[in-house]
Amino acid sequence: MQGRDRRTYSHVVRHTAIAILVVLFGGLLVGSPAAAVAHPPYIDDPKLTEDGPWLYVRKQERADSFRQLEEILPTPNDQRTASGAPGPKYWQQRASHHIKARLDETNQRLDGWERVRYENHSPDELAYLWLQLDQNRFRWSSTGELAENAPDLSQRQSIGWLRGIVMQQAWEGGYRIAKVSAADGSPLPYSVVDTMMRIDLPTPLKPGATIEFEIEYSFPILNSKVQRGRSCYELLPETDYPIYEIAQWFPRLAPYTDVNGWQHKQFLGSGEFTLEFGDYEVEIDVPDHYVVAAPGELQNPDVALTAAQRERLATARSADTPTFVVTHDEAVENQKRATTGRKVWRFRAENVRDFAWAASPTFVWDAMAAPVSNNKGQVLRTALAMSFYPTISTELWHRFSTQAVAHTIDTYSRHAYPYPYPVAISVNGPVGGMEYPMISFNGPRPEKDGTWSRGAKYGLVSVVIHEVGHNWFPMIINSDERQWTWMDEGLNTFMQYLAEQEWEAAFESGRGEPAKIVGHMTSAQQTPIMTNSESVLQFGPSQYGKPATALNILRESVLGREQFDFAMREYCRRWAFKRPEPADFFRTIEDASGVDLDWFWRGWFYSTDHVDVSVERVVTYRPKGLDVEADKAFDRERRSGEQDVTLSAERNAALPKRDDRYADLKDFYSTFDELEVTPQDRRAYERFLRDLEADELAALKTDLHFTIVRFRNLGGLVSFLPVELTFDDGSTQFLRLPAELWTRNSERASKLFVTEKPVVKVELDPKRETADADRANNAYPQEIRDERFAIEKGSRERNPMQRARDEERRSACQRIAKALAPEFLALWNEAGVKAIAEGKERPTPLALASELGNRARTKGLLEAPRGNSIHFEFADASPKEGEAPKEVRFATVILEVDAPRERGVERPDPVRFLIHFDGSVRPDDGR
Repeated sequence: MQGRDRRTYSHVVRHTAIAILVVLFGGLLVGSPAAAVAHPPYIDDPKLTEDGPWLYVRKQERADSFRQLEEILPTPNDQRTASGAPGPKYWQQRASHHIKARLDETNQRLDGWERVRYENHSPDELAYLWLQLDQNRFRWSSTGELAENAPDLSQRQSIGWLRGIVMQQAWEGGYRIAKVSAADGSPLPYSVVDTMMRIDLPTPLKPGATIEFEIEYSFPILNSKVQRGRSCYELLPETDYPIYEIAQWFPRLAPYTDVNGWQHKQFLGSGEFTLEFGDYEVEIDVPDHYVVAAPGELQNPDVALTAAQRERLATARSADTPTFVVTHDEAVENQKRATTGRKVWRFRAENVRDFAWAASPTFVWDAMAAPVSNNKGQVLRTALAMSFYPTISTELWHRFSTQAVAHTIDTYSRHAYPYPYPVAISVNGPVGGMEYPMISFNGPRPEKDGTWSRGAKYGLVSVVIHEVGHNWFPMIINSDERQWTWMDEGLNTFMQYLAEQEWEAAFESGRGEPAKIVGHMTSAQQTPIMTNSESVLQFGPSQYGKPATALNILRESVLGREQFDFAMREYCRRWAFKRPEPADFFRTIEDASGVDLDWFWRGWFYSTDHVDVSVERVVTYRPKGLDVEADKAFDRERRSGEQDVTLSAERNAALPKRDDRYADLKDFYSTFDELEVTPQDRRAYERFLRDLEADELAALKTDLHFTIVRFRNLGGLVSFLPVELTFDDGSTQFLRLPAELWTRNSERASKLFVTEKPVVKVELDPKRETADADRANNAYPQEIRDERFAIEKGSRERNPMQRARDEERRSACQRIAKALAPEFLALWNEAGVKAIAEGKERPTPLALASELGNRARTKGLLEAPRGNSIHFEFADASPKEGEAPKEVRFATVILEVDAPRERGVERPDPVRFLIHFDGSVRPDDGR
């Protein structure tokens, strides 16, 4: 039984027991003259608690928002200390890989072989090993597939969704495991359990021991049109040139940790990955005209690249702007070539937890130097920022992508941890945004004409910062994504916000500002941040936006930038290349900042409460005692103001009063006023003043103003209170009250402000730093807001007969346009031939408007439905060189109702069809 239910139950039992006692004793009391009562003793009768034999205790019931987290956080130990740092006996496993992969572009399959070296640094013997088989998520029998809830098919679905469903019926993914063997070639028994595989060892792997084993495997590569995936291929529109983005593509060791043992939760889709660090040697076999992007250092540039490309790559290592390694023109030639052979690209990546890659014949490749600095601005080393993108993306990506990669390295290195790897890569392909060590897949592309929208520009910058930023969270600070999404997505989104604000002035970050999380925090269907990844509701706001906002508030308003930045860097330093848990983050931030933040973690991370604090009441005070006349006059004035004249009192004033008819009824109290100053009052005041010391009398004469502001917490989440006081001369004063103001009562708090000038206004959170949900109650006195409401004229839905007439008019206009097209084009061609013969320029359709209209009337082609007429709009230009005639408008045929517009009478819109210079006809839909 929950706590509140328990209290309600005990409350009922207590009251029921009292009622029974009343009944039992009632018979004894009745009939006893001394105990006779006019009414039965009810439960709420104060006599039951004051004089009766019943114990009835009332206690304040309130949530303790400042209760410490000791009973929630795990107990510190030798692996994880109370300060949040790794302990003296901290350990973690290590898994290194040598992998050979062959891309079969004909059958859209990947064939692989890997040799794994697994080091047991735990204190435990391991009888078996668990590996992750992420591609098995795409099997029809997978838990993730079977656990998918049905879409709401009563609502519209996209044609892309339907296409994917139909295509998916003929496709099933998943690994085909050909062999699992020890280093000597002897087979190892294994079992596949959904997206996990257990390898049973011939003898337990002892602490400090190492084992090597091999796996041969293959899997079909997901078509991006079939299903959303983090690893897939696409065929570019109109050309069918392929781009492959390959991830989660080899069996990977599941972590064995001091917290969970084997972390082998099944891969369902939302909870991502937890992995072990190691070194990777990877050989990627692709068609010879493909370009490959992969983490680490390219080991065979003399085979993979031309001499010119190798020279450009060397130049890019010191370039301060993006420099082409594979140019746009080279990529155009590559994508036109047919496969004549194959090429193996070899890479080595050290101390990483994963490896992903991309390949395509369409890739343009640019790069630039990215200095890595510490928080003091000292340059420690230089990394290589790179981007790979298809030729259709060149205009947008060459300008922004690699610059965004370098910017991320710069800002994250200063705010979190210096970037330790040699390269950082952004790839444009079918995956809209996904991250792996040193490489990320990102989505936005320009329009076909090479231009781009504002959304595409800032979307590209943001997604590159975010995905490259994942190199820190969780690729370096290796948190458990399968369990706690916020530890990588939330922390990274916060750092992304800091980087975006250093990109350009007034960058409109999608997340981070407190005001932008209010909608989520006041929604009905939400879960706390501290929720397992697969159970989260509103995944993006909960695991990206809310943690980012919380950390921004912690940085700006609770700790301040200096203390927060120090603590955040300390967390990253402590846990770089290690595996932190939530408690390690919470404890480190408190340890390094010196501030108890349990109230903050409890409210923001463990609850779904929101911030909504109202300025409930403001009262000003002045000390009494200096002037008895003034004090009494003030009391009389206040009494007069508080004694409102009610409707009844107003009407009763005119009624005759009995004491006016009988003078004897008037006595001392008929005229006595306790607020009139008496001689005794004056003498008492004189004695009071004589007894004061000089400094006490000076204090009594103070001109200071005492203002008490009362706050009410309506949202449940305790918060610091940024308060702005406005004085009678228009000047202001800003104060930030700590959250500890709510320690004794989390629902109501008050604060005394002592000021030299009178306070005329109090405003809460003027700079919108708390995520306060309702700003209407943040000011006292409350302001009347000036808003506008929209006006529109409702349109009546057309009836079936009207819709039938509309369709008849549309068909008639299309018929007329198709009949006119050959006649118009023939006349225009005749006029063109004549003009050229006379040495003149070919006339435009507009110049021939009169002749074209006459031919249409002469041929009898303008027969429109009754009550309608045909009009034309002719183009004033002919097709230019290189323009396709089917794309250039010759004329617009317009069918319009003849009747004049009348008030209150609905008039159908004109019907418009386009005639093009090739004679084709299509409706004018505004394109």
